[in-house]
Amino acid sequence: LFPGLIATATVLGLQEVDAVRATRDTSEVGDYTPEVAAWTAINPDSELIAVARANGITHAESIPLGGVVSGFSGVTVLDGWTVEDVAYPPLAALHLRWPSFRLDTTPKEQVAEGAKWRSLEDQSRDRERRLREVDDFFSDAEAYLRARDATPASHPEIPAWEALRPVVDGKVPIAIHADDYRQIRSAVDWVVRRGYRAILVGGRDAARVAEDLARHRIPVVYEHVFTLPPRDIDPSDVQFSAPARLSAAGVRVIFSEGSDRFSATNLRNLPYAAAQAMAFGLPRDEALRGLTLHPAACLGIDDRLGSIEPCKEATLIAVDGDILDVRSVVRRMWIAGREVSLESRHTRLYERYRSRPGR
Repeated sequence: LFPGLIATATVLGLQEVDAVRATRDTSEVGDYTPEVAAWTAINPDSELIAVARANGITHAESIPLGGVVSGFSGVTVLDGWTVEDVAYPPLAALHLRWPSFRLDTTPKEQVAEGAKWRSLEDQSRDRERRLREVDDFFSDAEAYLRARDATPASHPEIPAWEALRPVVDGKVPIAIHADDYRQIRSAVDWVVRRGYRAILVGGRDAARVAEDLARHRIPVVYEHVFTLPPRDIDPSDVQFSAPARLSAAGVRVIFSEGSDRFSATNLRNLPYAAAQAMAFGLPRDEALRGLTLHPAACLGIDDRLGSIEPCKEATLIAVDGDILDVRSVVRRMWIAGREVSLESRHTRLYERYRSRPGR
């Protein structure tokens, strides 16, 4: 028996077929849309939900994409008829995409459209402008909330800023999406200065700043176990061993398949990211916690999910071996004490064609 697995930072239920626009409901128009609640757009009938559930995933954090401040994510139960059935309160996190620190060093004469070339100084100024915009947005929101609390009748409600109240009050963390170590350092400095709770999402270079993350108790939703080494001087196993280095420094590591175009389809492989990290030094208990208790704690639901304990929900999976072993099969699943079918489109097609008549 294992606790049900929790998938973080996913678009499961918000995206079915990436190439078909009508099946994608991941992004809102605009750069600053904190009032967006991603889980309200979940499709409970998604075929990908059943496929993910078949490999032990019982809950998922559905996140918004696009823009700078994309909105709030929420946890959903991977079993239900309607959005109301699958929603699992409370709010999970506000998602912020930190400005890139990458500079394009291509010489002007090598750029196909020379008019689009920008100097390093111009790119650096653009980056500083984007950082100021983020900081100013939150400063304005804090000023609005203080003024509204003092004299609500004099300040009409502004949904975008009102939505930030749980973040400013420290009740809900900010999930900062950043991969480059310069991005991560900048984001950590900003979060500490503003006094917000934070989660780092992506974290490709997180192991390079592990001490800072540990010092400020910022967990990492690590999406890059199977990403190629980002630099030609990196060892071939740099991404495989990153969770072990983070854990050794005292950082809580949570595993994720990410939110790119095939992530929802590949979510069923989530346990094997933890298994690969375990093969490269991460203790087994930490690998399992990275799929269960650590995500539950970051999402504020560890009082109900994430481990098998008295007074918690009976959300369990029965496996015929170790869930971190690719050869093991999930045989049964219970969500809040109720057994759930493990049937999926895959199993239905398997049974259909297994029994087709021979010639």
